[in-house]
Amino acid sequence: MTYLVVIIKNYKMKKILFTLSLLVVAVAVSAFIMGDKPNESIEIGTSAPMSGLEMKGVDGSMNSLKSLKGENGLLVVFSCNTCPFVVGRDGKSEGWETRYNNLNKQAQMMGFGMVLINSNEAKRDGADSMSEMKSHAKSEGYTMPYVVDENHKLADAFGAKTTPHVYLLDADLKLAYKGAIDDNVDSAKEVSKRYVEDAMTMLTKGQNPDPNSTKPLGCSIKRK
Repeated sequence: MTYLVVIIKNYKMKKILFTLSLLVVAVAVSAFIMGDKPNESIEIGTSAPMSGLEMKGVDGSMNSLKSLKGENGLLVVFSCNTCPFVVGRDGKSEGWETRYNNLNKQAQMMGFGMVLINSNEAKRDGADSMSEMKSHAKSEGYTMPYVVDENHKLADAFGAKTTPHVYLLDADLKLAYKGAIDDNVDSAKEVSKRYVEDAMTMLTKGQNPDPNSTKPLGCSIKRK
């Protein structure tokens, strides 16, 4: 009888330990998934989060969305140094980066500021370090501020997912358009829909951008 009781107790203990091990695995998996998943992108009409957050630029200056805003708003582009959707692929795609300076010129003409934001914290010791950002900005001749989003705070607040991921803010720093720059990353000559340019034009006319949202295409932001 005593032997039977011992067997039953051992069985119950093993069952409890097995259940606990499953719970530990479930919690670990859940934490991994949640930690790697960005927030949902902010909705159209939402005020820009963390607009006063100061971020260091490649020129050494400190910048915030508020300080960079133009009379009619601000064009925010989450970008990086290496993603093929940004820098292109030899013989296959130009990449959107080749259009940044022209986009900045158009933005300035229409009363908008523009900023490139690097949120790739997981690559901060490598290809997306400040020294590499400085080198990249110089080689590409960037005409707009290029800043570091430490610990991807701003990207998380915006729910930015890709490089590039564009957010056009109006004069009140409310979101008016989000998504892609245009409809052809491979060739500027083959673009048929200039989403950002059209959105800025409509805002200057007092109209709401249409479309106000498109699918962002690019590499995932490398969160830590």
